[in-house]
Amino acid sequence: MRIFLVEDEHDLAHWLSKSLQQNSDWIVEWSSDGALAFKRLGVEDFDVIILDLGLPGIDGVSLIKKIRELEIYTPILILTARDTLTQRVQTLELGADDFLAKPFSIEELKARLTALVRRSRGLEKQGLSLGNLKLDLSSHQFTLDGEPLALTPRELAVLRALMLKSGEPISKQFILDRLIDADSDLSLEAIEVIIHRLRKKLLTTSVEITTLRGIGYCLQKTECD
Repeated sequence: MRIFLVEDEHDLAHWLSKSLQQNSDWIVEWSSDGALAFKRLGVEDFDVIILDLGLPGIDGVSLIKKIRELEIYTPILILTARDTLTQRVQTLELGADDFLAKPFSIEELKARLTALVRRSRGLEKQGLSLGNLKLDLSSHQFTLDGEPLALTPRELAVLRALMLKSGEPISKQFILDRLIDADSDLSLEAIEVIIHRLRKKLLTTSVEITTLRGIGYCLQKTECD
C-alpha cells in the first residue's frame, strides 16, 4: 500500500511514517505543504491519502476540493484536532472519505486505512449496496432485490448522491450542487420534493432517508432491518 501523508507537524509525521511502515508492504511518502502535495498528486498515484487540515500553502479543506476537481478519487482520511460536526459534514461533502480526530490510536488508523483501500479497490467491481438496495456504478442504475428501481433522472441523481455517502449526513446544498449543472432551475425546495418522492419509493425497502434537522439528510438501513 502506497500512502501519501500530508502533515505539517514534523514530529507527528515522523512517528506516523515509522509506525505505518512497520507493515512490511506499506510505503509512506510525506509532504508538509499543501501546494507541494497538490503538485505531487497531479503526477503520482497513491492508494490512500492521510490529510491534516491546518496546512501551509493550501489548507486541507481547499486541497480536498482541488483534488476532487481534478477527478482524483484516491481515498482521503482526515486527521485533525478540530473535531466538530460542522467540519465533518463540510469535509465529507467536499470529498473526504473518513475522519479521525487527534489524539488517535495507531491501530485504529491502520484499520481505517485498510478499510478505505479495500473499499476503493472493490468499489467499481462490486457496486454499492445498502440493505436490499444496490447501485451499479457502471450503469448508474439502482436495483431492489435484483429488480430495476424506476426513477426519474432527478430522483436517480439525488438517490445516487445519498448512496455514495450512505450513513453520513449530507446537506440539501450538497445535493443541489451535484444537479445544478444539468438542471439550472432546481432549488432547495425542489430537493425536498424529490426526497419526498424517493421516500415513497423506498417504503418497501430496508433503507430509509432520515432528516437531520439543521443539517440535511442521511440514507441508512431501517432500524427494524
